[in-house]
Amino acid sequence: SGVMGGLTAAHAADMVKEDDDQAKKLAYVADATKTKNTKYVAGQVCSNCALYQGKAADAAGGCAFFPGKHVAGKGWCSSYVKKA
Repeated sequence: SGVMGGLTAAHAADMVKEDDDQAKKLAYVADATKTKNTKYVAGQVCSNCALYQGKAADAAGGCAFFPGKHVAGKGWCSSYVKKA
């Protein structure tokens, strides 16, 4: 009933904003391809990071670095750790 990937549900966690203090510290971007960070390697996205708490196919999910908030599955930050 109108729920797109769980993001419009009233109980869904807030999305991390790129201008949040913690997001700035970690160079978080909602779209990995738009980062200017030199640590970024093509193919790295939140959904294939070890810290990502959603499923790989989810549009967004929890992250150990952003308690109570969701990061974009296609996002990226400088604390990226490849999922083993």
